[in-house]
Amino acid sequence: MHSNEIKELSEKYSTLTAENLSALVKIKSLSGEEKEVAHEVRRQMLESGFDDVRFDGLGNVIGRIGSGKRILAIDGHVDTVDVGNLANWDFDPFCGEIRDGYVYGRGSVDQKGGVAAFITAGKIIKELGLADNITVLFVGSVIEEDCDGLCWKYLVEEEGIRPDVVISTEPTNLNIYRGQRGRMEMDVEFNGISSHGSAPERGKNAIYMASRACLAIEKLNNNLKNDDFLGKGSITISQFVSGAPSLCAVADYAKIHLDRRLTWGETKISAIAEIEKIVEGLDAKVTLPYYKQKGWTGKEYGMEQYYPTWMLSEDHPAIQTAVKTFEELFNKKPLVDKWTFSTNGVTINGIYGIPVLGFGPGNEVMAHAPNEKTPVSDLVAASAFYAGFTNYFNAYPD
Repeated sequence: MHSNEIKELSEKYSTLTAENLSALVKIKSLSGEEKEVAHEVRRQMLESGFDDVRFDGLGNVIGRIGSGKRILAIDGHVDTVDVGNLANWDFDPFCGEIRDGYVYGRGSVDQKGGVAAFITAGKIIKELGLADNITVLFVGSVIEEDCDGLCWKYLVEEEGIRPDVVISTEPTNLNIYRGQRGRMEMDVEFNGISSHGSAPERGKNAIYMASRACLAIEKLNNNLKNDDFLGKGSITISQFVSGAPSLCAVADYAKIHLDRRLTWGETKISAIAEIEKIVEGLDAKVTLPYYKQKGWTGKEYGMEQYYPTWMLSEDHPAIQTAVKTFEELFNKKPLVDKWTFSTNGVTINGIYGIPVLGFGPGNEVMAHAPNEKTPVSDLVAASAFYAGFTNYFNAYPD
C-alpha cells in the first residue's frame, strides 16, 4: 500500500482541504437550496483534477476518477440544517473561519467536512494513480437533511448507479461505522363529533381519543425491541394538532405525528401494526407520510418517509477493508461502531442492499448544534483514509 505517500500528501494538502471546507461553509445551503454550494463543489473537484464532474437531474454533484468496471462511491451531503437561535452561537455560523486547528461554521461537521476531505482524497488518488483499474465516484448529495436517502434513490433508480461499495462521510469522530437504527414517520388522525361546549356529552371529543392514544404510545416506547449492537427502538410524539368548529365546541378532529426509530428486526409493517392496535376501535387512521419536493434544479421527486434500519457484519469485506486501511495508515486498531442518527445508508443499504460503511471527520455531537467546528487534523486523516481505502479497493472481492 502507498500508505506513506498517502499520508504525506494528505498533510501536504491540509491547508487546501481546510480552505475548501471554509469556502463551502460560507455558502448557506438548506435542503433544496444547494445550487451555489453544488457549483462550488464542482469547481473544487475540477480544480483537483477529477476526470469528469456533472450534475444529475436532482442536483447531486457527481465527480469521477477512473473508468474501471468495479465502482467505489464516496458520499457526502452538501445541504445543512438552519442555524437556529443565533444567540446560541459565539461566532457567525457562516464565517468559515480557520483558526486554532479548526474550521468553524454550520456544516463543518454535518457534513461539508466529509466533502472537502473526499475532494482532497480525489486529488491524491489521481496523483498516485490509485484508480487506474476501478471507478471512484464522489457524490455531493442533496436534500439529505429533509429526506435522508432520497438523493440515493434518485441515483440508483434514475441514474442507474449501483456501486460495489459506498463510503458515507457523515461524522464518525474518525471511527468506522457499520450501521444505524432506521426511522419512519407516522400520522394518526382521529375523527370525533362536535357539539356545543356547554354539552360535551353530546359529542365525541377527538382530543380525548388522541390523548389516550398518546399515553399508550408513551408506554409502548418502554417495551420496544432491543438489539445488542444498534440498541433499542423508540417512539415519540413530535406534533399534536386539533380542530373544532369554534372554541366553544367539542373538538371533532385531532392529529398526532410520530417519530419512530427502528432497531434491527423492526419494519414499517410491524411499527404501523403497533399503532393500529393502540387505536383499534376508534375512528382513527394511521398513515405513512410521503415526501415530495423540488430540488434546486426544479426537478420534483419523492419517497415515502420510511428509512430502513441497516447494518453490516464486522466480518463483511467492506468493514474488513476499512479496518485494514485504518490500521495501515494510523498504526492502531479502529473503533468499529454505529451512528445514533440516520444517514443516506437507509436507501443505499437499507433498500438497495449496497454495502455501505461510515468514516468521517468531526464528532457527531456537533451535528445540528451551535458553535459547530471540525478539526483540520480530522480532515487530513479522512482524506488519507478515503485514498487508502481506494487503493485496497483495487483488490476487493467480486
